[in-house]
Amino acid sequence: AASGFSPPSAAKEHVSETKVRFDARLIYAAVNDEPFPISAVDLKKLSPTFYRQLVDYETSELPGTVIVDTHNRVLYLTQEGGKALRYGIGVGREGFSWSGRGEILLKKAWPTWTPPSEMIKRQPELEPYRNGMPPGPDNPLGARALYIYRDGIDTLYRLHGNGDVTSIGRAVSSGCIRLLQQDIIDLYERVPEHTPIVVA
Repeated sequence: AASGFSPPSAAKEHVSETKVRFDARLIYAAVNDEPFPISAVDLKKLSPTFYRQLVDYETSELPGTVIVDTHNRVLYLTQEGGKALRYGIGVGREGFSWSGRGEILLKKAWPTWTPPSEMIKRQPELEPYRNGMPPGPDNPLGARALYIYRDGIDTLYRLHGNGDVTSIGRAVSSGCIRLLQQDIIDLYERVPEHTPIVVA
């Protein structure tokens, strides 16, 4: 964990009768009004635990804060009245994760992906993308990216879209937080720039 970082105090999800699960077939349907088509999510490959849903969530963080619970592979967007929207995520594998407090200083739709030099060193086949991979269905950042900064400095970690449903609930990436394409589009619309984020 980052030095001087303390995770959100007393953050706890409560299972209660007020949990609201959206109709998964609707929210994870194919999206056809984007620059590139987004396929429907194969719900047979996604545990209902990771469906987008409204839950009771107790935390001292202010409403509108993004809280990433890497251990449980979920992301919360805190709401008024002790509620939060919860999304399933994929996280960075051992040695590639980041934790701490920061803010989302930049948001991009269908972003260009530029692999860091260290990644190109590990995976020389990425050399053609040193100056960026254009947006599209094969771009690892997917339909949207939210860029995490700390003290005004880019951490190089992102919340981003992902078309691989089997990565949700797992530790598979090089540190970034993956959401289903439909979920990152939803989150992108809800969080403005300068949104605080806690990754624990």
